[in-house]
Amino acid sequence: MKKFEEVKSLVAALEADADKFYNKGNSAAGTRVRKGMQDLKNLAQDIRLEVQNTKNSA
Repeated sequence: MKKFEEVKSLVAALEADADKFYNKGNSAAGTRVRKGMQDLKNLAQDIRLEVQNTKNSA
């Protein structure tokens, strides 16, 4: 459940940069959003593997 909380906090942290990129045209914020989304993807994959391993060991 700890990793799921990390996902939620990462999405919340990216919200300001997403607003800057989409509404204000700040390209540096777009770079931060892309990096954050890559981190989010990796974290989601870790969660998927953890769930699969827990399910299979039960």
